[in-house]
Amino acid sequence: MRWAWYLGLGHGTRGAPAAFVGTALLALVSLTHADDQKLSSVRIGYQKYGTLNVLKAEGSFEKSLAARGITVTWTLFPAGPQLLEALNAGSIDFGSTGEAPPVFAQAAGVNLVYFGNQPPFPKGEGVLVKKDSPIQNVSDLKGKRVAFNKGSNVHFFLVKLLEKYGLKIDEITPTYLTPADAWAALEGGSIDAWAIWDPFMTAAIDRSGARVLQDAEGIAANREFFLANRGFAEAHQDILLAVRDAVTRCGTWVSTKPEDVVHYLAPQLGMSEAVVSKVVRATPWGFQPISEQVVSDQQTIGDTFFALKLIPKTIRVADAVVRIPNSSP
Repeated sequence: MRWAWYLGLGHGTRGAPAAFVGTALLALVSLTHADDQKLSSVRIGYQKYGTLNVLKAEGSFEKSLAARGITVTWTLFPAGPQLLEALNAGSIDFGSTGEAPPVFAQAAGVNLVYFGNQPPFPKGEGVLVKKDSPIQNVSDLKGKRVAFNKGSNVHFFLVKLLEKYGLKIDEITPTYLTPADAWAALEGGSIDAWAIWDPFMTAAIDRSGARVLQDAEGIAANREFFLANRGFAEAHQDILLAVRDAVTRCGTWVSTKPEDVVHYLAPQLGMSEAVVSKVVRATPWGFQPISEQVVSDQQTIGDTFFALKLIPKTIRVADAVVRIPNSSP
């Protein structure tokens, strides 16, 4: 099934009804020796700035599978929506995206599952204004032109931020722009503010002295999720465990040799090493199993997007979650 209506929409934190969390979390099926013999390759979707790109550079995951006769194919995607369409089409087995893409994908009927996430990074997204802007607080955004990616993580963040200050999304003038276009619009004065995530946020601050009106602390979680095709996840639990262990090793690599990670990522992102270093060092790296709080936060995003008519139906996030053991079998 194609779901082109979702493509291009871009890259949460309040409770959902208890019925949506806890008991509905799925258990993974243990991998048998016969299953292991059938698996000859693993196909991974990744993005330029994301944990899986760092995992690719670190190399131990690929080496561990090669020792078992399993090859790894890496496919680069420009954003989460395209990555999840490939997952839906059967072109990849697993990948990672931000919070919003899996909500849209689940609403579109994609047979995906969440199997882990990075720690939350609320300070990695925020609303920027020019350094000399008269806008001093969120209430000042009323009637102003605010740019963001429609249906993205920052769309949800912006809705909740405005709510906190007694405003609704229709009390601003939304301007739907990609990061590159929004950057130029903010500098040129055709928009008043920009809701954006890292590394673009840090790059804008570095280049122009743009000011953070407010970040997502206390408003939205801003997590990266590890997602897999449901059939693959149920048949190959050991691969998911290997991903978990490799992501943990990546966290150690970043913390002990951040300069190596920066040297690898900066040319791919087309950003200075100074900017990438700030983001890499600020980002909380590592792997966390999907918790009930995470399911609740994702459900809130789904409910918010349905209320905004961004998705065509309600979703039950807990139906798309798998738990993996705390230790390898």
